[in-house]
Amino acid sequence: MMKTILAAATVALLSTSAYAQDTISEFRIGVLGGENAQDRMTSNECVRAYVQDLLGVETKIFTPADYDGVIQGLLGGTIDMAWLGASAYAKTYLTDPEAVDVVLVKTNLDGSVGYHSIGFARKDKGINSLADMKGKTFGFGDPNSTSGYLIPSIEIPQEIGATMESGDYFKEVKFTGGHEQTIVAVNNGEVDGGVTWADGQGNWEDGYNSGALRKAVDSGIVDMNDLVQIWKSKEIPEGPIVLRRALPADVKQKVTTFLAELYDNDKQCAYNMAAGDTLGFTPITHEAYETIVAVRQAKTN
Repeated sequence: MMKTILAAATVALLSTSAYAQDTISEFRIGVLGGENAQDRMTSNECVRAYVQDLLGVETKIFTPADYDGVIQGLLGGTIDMAWLGASAYAKTYLTDPEAVDVVLVKTNLDGSVGYHSIGFARKDKGINSLADMKGKTFGFGDPNSTSGYLIPSIEIPQEIGATMESGDYFKEVKFTGGHEQTIVAVNNGEVDGGVTWADGQGNWEDGYNSGALRKAVDSGIVDMNDLVQIWKSKEIPEGPIVLRRALPADVKQKVTTFLAELYDNDKQCAYNMAAGDTLGFTPITHEAYETIVAVRQAKTN
């Protein structure tokens, strides 16, 4: 089944060959903000090394300070591959529909390809719900984050019957800069509550099976027993791994096949890249993100 899907994906990639250059001298992987730059480099080093051997050209990791740095890199041709959130992909697509090809998506242990925005607070704050957050400080991650901004900025106002503007329901609403920054800010008491991403599967004390909380637990940043979940979004489509459309067709085919087979060949590397437990990366297309694209477009109009 996987070979059949990959074959179809290959045909789709080859169909964009009119946009492709003939050769490349290096390959550049962009990694979204969400944890500190060194951790992002470390988590993706195995992928970088594999791709360098696979393509035979120098392969580099770029860790811009914010999501928009990766988006602009893809749009400007200075980044060749990235795992984007759905909202970041939507911005990329809305800016230039022909900039990137959607190729793969992370798969959860139950075979699903979704995740959740998770609202959380310190347990000792006595905050157990959004109702307890009234008059308190709320932390978002990045303006281009799906779970760290777009979805909670739509769903939370519907639940609280108020806007997310500072002083309306929450005392203050502010951006922390990314998922790890939000987790640290909540844990350190710099904000009363915040949102981050997780697959919502597995145990809370582990930071769920995958996501920013799991990465924070693995890194020793937090003890989940000190935190409490106060909100959970509806399921969000997991963001896609994208490749710059102008890449040579054979490069796109090789990288896509490598990533699709990564879990089978190196489970630890897949774990590192996926921010936790996964069944690997499976093919997906733009159509899976049309709803998020529409939501993002409506939000910015």
